[in-house]
Amino acid sequence: MLKPILLLLLTTSLAFAQKTEGIVTYERKSHWTKIIARLPFLSREEKDRAAMTWKNDDEDKVKMKLLFSEKGSLFTYESEQAQSDDGRWSWRQDDYFISRNFEKETMTDIIETLGKTYIIEDSLRTPVWKVMNQIKDVNGYVCMKAETTDPIRGQKIAAWFSQDIPVPAGPERYFGLPGLIMELDINEGDVILEAVKVEFKPVGKELALPKAKGKKIKETEYESLLTKHINDSIKANRNPYWAIRY
Repeated sequence: MLKPILLLLLTTSLAFAQKTEGIVTYERKSHWTKIIARLPFLSREEKDRAAMTWKNDDEDKVKMKLLFSEKGSLFTYESEQAQSDDGRWSWRQDDYFISRNFEKETMTDIIETLGKTYIIEDSLRTPVWKVMNQIKDVNGYVCMKAETTDPIRGQKIAAWFSQDIPVPAGPERYFGLPGLIMELDINEGDVILEAVKVEFKPVGKELALPKAKGKKIKETEYESLLTKHINDSIKANRNPYWAIRY
């Protein structure tokens, strides 16, 4: 009788372990007409021009991936090359590697923005989440809702996380919930990241950051750069998000 019990315990343990390591593929959708219409410092002419340019095709899509384990995570583009919908044009994606080390409670982000590549190294600062009494299905996983804010960009953030994958990882620069973030809603639907594929597999070595050259700064310095750019753009009546990530 002991052998079947041990086998059951081992099988359960392996099944649980498999759900704490793997790769999530997200589809990131940006709705630029909605984003531009929301910016109060842009002229009506510019907003109308954006609406005419995109019309019913303002949904900009790109695939992202999150490699995760109990020890850490790495979020980046699925492919280093971006391609137009018709396949005629391709270009290099900006450097964007978001690394979290849960064991050491540190972060290292490689972000190409405002004409430079920055390497942001600092201790982890977990977002202040408020878990809500709402659930929904995301790609077959029952998820709970949590909310926070981005004070730099003035955005409302909603995350849907699954406790079936008990890892505090998530897309973009968000993490710190009692389950993996399967969907991220930035500013009430302006940008949505939704998990379209989850693959459980060992990812140990793949969590390593690529070698990169850039200016090393702290998180507070990075926030100051963004704040100055946004304020300068507002004064000049420009859309700041042509140059920084929304």
